[in-house]
Amino acid sequence: MAQSESSCNPDNFHRLYEEHADALHRFAYYKSGDGEQAEDIVQESYLRLWKNCAEVAMDKAKQFLYAVANNLMLDQFKHQKVVMKFQNVQEKRRNEQDPQFLLEEQEFKTKLEAAIAALPEGQREVFLMNRIDKLKYREIAELLGVSQKAVEKRMHKALLFLRQEIGNI
Repeated sequence: MAQSESSCNPDNFHRLYEEHADALHRFAYYKSGDGEQAEDIVQESYLRLWKNCAEVAMDKAKQFLYAVANNLMLDQFKHQKVVMKFQNVQEKRRNEQDPQFLLEEQEFKTKLEAAIAALPEGQREVFLMNRIDKLKYREIAELLGVSQKAVEKRMHKALLFLRQEIGNI
C-alpha cells in the first residue's frame, strides 16, 4: 500500500479525523449518554487507528474506528456492571454490620433452631435432608425406605409447624 493511500499518512489521518470525528462522537454519546466518556472513546479510537495504521487501509478506516468505539463502549458497560456488583456487595456488607441487623439475625437463628428441634423426628429428618443436604424428595424416600408421598407429607407438616412457630420462612 502506497504511503499516499495509507492512514499512516498524516494528511490522510487528519482528513479521517475531520470527516468522521463528529459522527463518531455522536455515536458514542448516543450509546453512553455521557459527553466526556464519548470524547474519551473518540480519542482512544483514533489513537488505536494511528497505532494500527499500517494494517488499516483508508477505505476500511471508518469501519475500524466504529468497531473500536463500539468495543470500547462494550468494555465500559462490562466495567460498569462489575462496579455496580461490587457496590451492591459493599452495601450488603454494611447492612450486615449494623448492630440491629446482627441482633435480629441472631434472634431469628435461635428461634429457627428451637423450632426445628421441636419438630417430630420424621418431619425434622425430612426437613434437614431437604434444606441442609439439598436432597430431592425421591432421594430422601429411597434413603428412609418410605414413599415419596410420605416424604412430601412430612415436609408439608414440618413447614406448617415452622411457619406457626417463627412466621413465614
